[in-house]
Amino acid sequence: MYERENCSAARALEIVGERWSLLIIRTAVFTDRTRFSEFERRLGIAPNILAKRLEGFVADGLMELRSPADGSAGREYVLTAKGRELGLIIIALTEWGDRWAAPDGAPILFEHRECGGLVHVTTACDRCGQSPDMSEVTAVAGPGANEQQSRLPQHRT
Repeated sequence: MYERENCSAARALEIVGERWSLLIIRTAVFTDRTRFSEFERRLGIAPNILAKRLEGFVADGLMELRSPADGSAGREYVLTAKGRELGLIIIALTEWGDRWAAPDGAPILFEHRECGGLVHVTTACDRCGQSPDMSEVTAVAGPGANEQQSRLPQHRT
């Protein structure tokens, strides 16, 4: 952990900020894979790395280890609400990659199962509803700010 960092982004990266971690989460969220062998086969990941990541996800509350619902042998790694919510991060990262690192266009799209519409992650101001450009966004001290961060501009209420 970054002891000197009072930063939610740094804390989140400590849990999922490694390439294999995000690929495992992506696979679990969007393909409903739950078994060790499915992750290993689909991702081509070494078993020792996969075991370590899955163990960490269970310890951090992103997944739960369960017996298969169909009664078959083995164990399943089932996403919790906390883990499933990382799907938003995967969509945002994918959209950034589609814009800046996919010369032939988006290889994968995210579709709403109910209606078939495309799903996107967007930002919106909770006061006016606008979607500001990142140049219009500033960091302000929040309720968990440390002494140094409390010197940032205060949130206008």
